[in-house]
Amino acid sequence: MIDHANNSWVLLSSALIMFMTVPALALFYGGLVKKKNILSLMMQSFVCLIVVSLLWVIVGYSLAFSPSELIPGVLGDFRWAFLGGIGSNDPSPYVVSDPNGPVAHLSFVIFQAMFAVITPAVISGAFAERMKFSAFLAFTVIWLFVVYVPLAHMAWSTNGVFAKAGLMDFAGGTVVEINSGFSALAGALMLGQRKNLRAIPPHNLTYTLTGAAMLWFGWFGFNAGSGLASDGLASSAFVMTNTAAAVAGLAWAGMDWLLQKKPTILGAASGAIAGLVVITPAAGFVALPGALILGLAAGMLCYVAVVFVKYALGYDDSLDAFGVHGVAGVLGTLGTGLFAAPFVTAPFGMNGGAGFSGLFYGNPASWGVQAQATLVSVVWAFGMSFAIFALLKATIGIRVSEKDEAIGLDITQHNEKAYTLIE
Repeated sequence: MIDHANNSWVLLSSALIMFMTVPALALFYGGLVKKKNILSLMMQSFVCLIVVSLLWVIVGYSLAFSPSELIPGVLGDFRWAFLGGIGSNDPSPYVVSDPNGPVAHLSFVIFQAMFAVITPAVISGAFAERMKFSAFLAFTVIWLFVVYVPLAHMAWSTNGVFAKAGLMDFAGGTVVEINSGFSALAGALMLGQRKNLRAIPPHNLTYTLTGAAMLWFGWFGFNAGSGLASDGLASSAFVMTNTAAAVAGLAWAGMDWLLQKKPTILGAASGAIAGLVVITPAAGFVALPGALILGLAAGMLCYVAVVFVKYALGYDDSLDAFGVHGVAGVLGTLGTGLFAAPFVTAPFGMNGGAGFSGLFYGNPASWGVQAQATLVSVVWAFGMSFAIFALLKATIGIRVSEKDEAIGLDITQHNEKAYTLIE
């Protein structure tokens, strides 16, 4: 029977994740670009909600989560295409912990849809201010089926190759964070640098800080909702999520203060996002020491990646999608294999009642599984995304003209302005 309390929590969590894409990510990214490009960034987030939501219920969910498969361990089949065979009162086949009753199958469908929606929206930050809208649409559609769906099946489906191996990925370290980060790096490399690239401050940091706060708020649904139950494990994931974000925000701002002589709003916001990313795979597996260490490491390492490494190597990851999501995603997925504490998950009957253990709790094999899944995710996301960008570049083109870039994408791609002087 469907557990109504759990079902309510998962539906609420789905709404929180949707809120992360629009308006949260749209505002966070929009405030960072030039004012002539803010609408184009917001439109990319909004269109992900529109397009991916439709594709997901038509066939994406079935390919990602069907227990019968076209490619064993990698890709499901069309069993649930157009949500066929899923009744309005059917329980979900996916239950994270043994003592809990299932949520409605349709609740699980829409919960997973919101993960699929936000991931390509995150990628858009890497090629901000220079990609054709038509190319972005084409990329999103192809990428969903070629990159996202197989990784989701491998990590989260009943028969997925990573899931069977014992991967610990509570809310998307591989599927969402590594995937978006390394896909973003492929896009940044394929599109090249923006023209006349120079140090121009973000046009509206108020938007960016507001978006960051909204992302932090929505992330509670992202992480605490991934246990699919309104229980103590959700509480633990909630607390670990908040803790990692706080310590990472402090670490990034502290690095700013130490090295740049002033703590910045953008630094604190970026650090908090890095902490939310790093705890995503670990939220339901680690205790407080793990959350503190991972958050601190993410704040410091992502700072180095964004402030030093990006400029040393010369790639234009416009809004640091790779520097934050890619770097912290790898750190969090590997860190889960170190810090997973069995006493967190054992009370919920997970892993046969023994709970999940990391290397520091006597299970070195678990770190090996995390490392293998990380490597495959990095190679798959980067390699396949690079191929998709190359295909689109050779066919419809992926970059606006130099003139259109100078005018701004709001006008040239959408014929609109974010700000006017008309009262």
